[in-house]
Amino acid sequence: MKIVACNSNPPLARAVAQELRLPLCKVSVRRFADAEVFVEIQENVRGEDVFVMQSTCSPTNDNLMELLIMLDALRRGSARRVTAVMPYFGYARQDRKSGPRTPISAKLVANLLVEAGANRILTMDLHAMQIQGFFDIPVDNLYAAPLFKRDINARHPNEDLMIVSPDVGGVVRARQLAQRLNTDLAIIDKRRERAGVSEVMNVIGDVSGRYCILVDDIVDSGGSLCNAAEALIGRGAAGVEAYVTHGVLTGSAVERIRNSPLNMLTLTDSIPATDALNEAANIRQISTANLLARAMSAVADESSVSSLFD
Repeated sequence: MKIVACNSNPPLARAVAQELRLPLCKVSVRRFADAEVFVEIQENVRGEDVFVMQSTCSPTNDNLMELLIMLDALRRGSARRVTAVMPYFGYARQDRKSGPRTPISAKLVANLLVEAGANRILTMDLHAMQIQGFFDIPVDNLYAAPLFKRDINARHPNEDLMIVSPDVGGVVRARQLAQRLNTDLAIIDKRRERAGVSEVMNVIGDVSGRYCILVDDIVDSGGSLCNAAEALIGRGAAGVEAYVTHGVLTGSAVERIRNSPLNMLTLTDSIPATDALNEAANIRQISTANLLARAMSAVADESSVSSLFD
């Protein structure tokens, strides 16, 4: 078993390698003068079970190209099996035709990964579950809910909690966490005029006097999350926090969240923290290294991955 780290999230790759007590495979990933990606694997991988760690976060296209070229290099190096470990799967929000003459980019990326040489995909909290069906190879989709449950129990042992889905599409995800915590569920009814812009229309559920925890898979501009927090406070919530798996946080998102009613936004480290994120008093990250390491061990040992969430 070998672990290969590309350049998107070196701290997470090092943490996973430490959990597995394995060294990272010696590789060189660099750019030519015209920004072409060049990969060189500097040790033997013939017959090995190789795990390539790469989140396709910003710069998304560069990180995706790095991953594809690394997969090709490993295939040509005669690795026995190559698993693409993608804590954050970019292009997942383009999972269907949103209008006439628009692409299904998530399917295109799936095709590229398989064609480049991936034998298996290991990812976390896919934006749309049906993306697993875009692949003709096994896909293991991990869940951050157990991490969130432990963290919430540790930080709020005596609060009267209510889990809140920021939109109708996230109800299943929020309900699963609510069931784990044995608490109630509320839903934000919102209208999205265009990408990145939303308006809260209604709050379904009585949040008065409850400490509300918003749960989502991706926070991008932060507008929906901040609007939801304001709506909950306006309807009498005792306080509002948010737990989100992937902190994309584009543009002025960090500043928007810093000035919002959110007491805290908790993210995983599927996407590396920026300097602005580290400086924000109400944004923090929790580690996914142990979860990823256990899943990778299960794949290598041919044991159950789903048992990690029982």
